[in-house]
Amino acid sequence: MDKELYYWLKQIKGGTLDPHDVERALEYVRDLGGGLKTVRTYAQGVTIFGSARIPEGDKYYNKARELGKLLATNGHAVITGGGPGIMEAANRGAFEYGGRSIGLNITLEHEQNPNPYLTDTFKFKYFFARKVMLAMSAKVYVFFPGGFGTLDELSEILILMQENKMPDMPMFLIGKNYWRPLERFFQGRMLKNKLISRGDLKIFKITDDINDVVRAANKIGHPKLRTNIYDDFDKI
Repeated sequence: MDKELYYWLKQIKGGTLDPHDVERALEYVRDLGGGLKTVRTYAQGVTIFGSARIPEGDKYYNKARELGKLLATNGHAVITGGGPGIMEAANRGAFEYGGRSIGLNITLEHEQNPNPYLTDTFKFKYFFARKVMLAMSAKVYVFFPGGFGTLDELSEILILMQENKMPDMPMFLIGKNYWRPLERFFQGRMLKNKLISRGDLKIFKITDDINDVVRAANKIGHPKLRTNIYDDFDKI
């Protein structure tokens, strides 16, 4: 038995851990374990983030739907948070073409229901576990306009790449009009005050062309089922 695991089992048995913390730790394990098992059932694809509040017919909804279709056409799995809005649109495009459409959903008070365009789904309890799986699922990351949740996910991927906690992988922010002000903040505040380096601004690309995403995914190719880029990069 692993020495560290044995140590923690002794803490539990000896009563030095609060029962609530033990149960909480087990819930974390259930979320992470179930997520890891799910990720292994499909080849790494393209994870698409964006607002759950963008309605059908919006230009970004239509663009996410088209991207989902293009990715499926090229044999790439489409992974989202499984909810409505941009997530639904991307899943819908892949689903309608007959591609692999995955939703890594989460239990929330609002916007928690899985969209109807999923071939595979797993529901998480904790945001952090879900974010880990959304990262580990993908070889390319795409961010459509979104709110606090999307910014949280964007920051997560940015810091992981900045600090070499994950491989450098293509990352696209779709919607120049939406994302340019944030980039100007990065440049005019963070970079100007030496809080980030100039190279950090090259982690992502802002574009209106969804074909950039498809080309990046095609360049990487199709990882084999049950393999994962992170298997040889155990830092995340």
